[in-house]
Amino acid sequence: MFSESALRGMTDLPGPTLTLTRRDVQRLATMGDYIDSMSHVFRQHSDGMTIYPTVMGSHVHRGGFHAKAAGVLGRGPHERPMYAAKVNANFPGNPTERGLPTIQGVLLLFDAEDGQPLAVIDSIEITIMRTAAATAVAARYLARDDASTVVICGCGEQGRSQLTALTHVRKIRRAFAFDRDPARAEQYAEALARELAIEVVPVRELGDATRGADIWVTCTPARRWFVGPEHVAPGAFVAAVGADNPEKQEIAPALLASSTVVADILDQCAVIGDLHHALEEGVMRREDVHAELADVVSGKRRGRAGDDETIVFDSTGTAIQDVAAAKMVYERAIAAGVGIPVDFGSVAATPNADPGGVR
Repeated sequence: MFSESALRGMTDLPGPTLTLTRRDVQRLATMGDYIDSMSHVFRQHSDGMTIYPTVMGSHVHRGGFHAKAAGVLGRGPHERPMYAAKVNANFPGNPTERGLPTIQGVLLLFDAEDGQPLAVIDSIEITIMRTAAATAVAARYLARDDASTVVICGCGEQGRSQLTALTHVRKIRRAFAFDRDPARAEQYAEALARELAIEVVPVRELGDATRGADIWVTCTPARRWFVGPEHVAPGAFVAAVGADNPEKQEIAPALLASSTVVADILDQCAVIGDLHHALEEGVMRREDVHAELADVVSGKRRGRAGDDETIVFDSTGTAIQDVAAAKMVYERAIAAGVGIPVDFGSVAATPNADPGGVR
């Protein structure tokens, strides 16, 4: 534990950088906090108060890496502008083959005015929570008000958080759990039913039992679509979460083409999301996308138009979510004295000290 004044006074510029583990992050915020944070940052994005997000990725044997970066600007002298850059490794075989998490990574948080590195944060918890929170924000505006049944496709950690997040914005009474590993779906159903006090039913296929569901969430590493128009009833809300590179695909292009599509970041979805495949097949154009989520949240574009409207939210995961979540966690860590300060800039700064600039 440390005090905020102690952190500020440990060294001359640059100040110490706070390091936060996954356990630290878990202690500092609830799902409701993340949902509020995502709502706020999407409004900021719509108002032009963000540094535009960027993304890049690299594929390796059995997995891949992606890097995302963005910033939020301050409103007035008391709100600190911040910038975050996250590098995540995504190896779907890790849990069964190595006993490691599918996603591992770190997030770097900076002061966006002077470039000071503020924090190094484990990214697993932030990625899981902010992704599910974004789905909840989208569902708040795009799912029917009376939505009560959910299909979760992909019963890993993200699937757990997705269902939990949805219970914050809709009165969920029943969920169906679908996974390519039936045993995993059964374990998920048992655990989430107990945790959320709702009915959770494992299913081995998407068919008659699931067709009438109000909300669908796909959070898998699939490379070929498995949810099409034949699976989804009119009026459903579909959150397509798994596709975060051009080779991944969960939603049939025909389903996107016949639905109202809302993107988290249109430029990003057009390159790495399920939208990418619909554009590539020629069944949609970029201008066919109804809106970005930020403009729906801010009221600049409408949300749901009617009970029979099927809406697909293409959620590729955006760095504005990362920076908003990291900012929240960092500020709470400072207030609570959580984390370990590390002085990376141990050489005292002098007016003429210049290592030669960026190379």
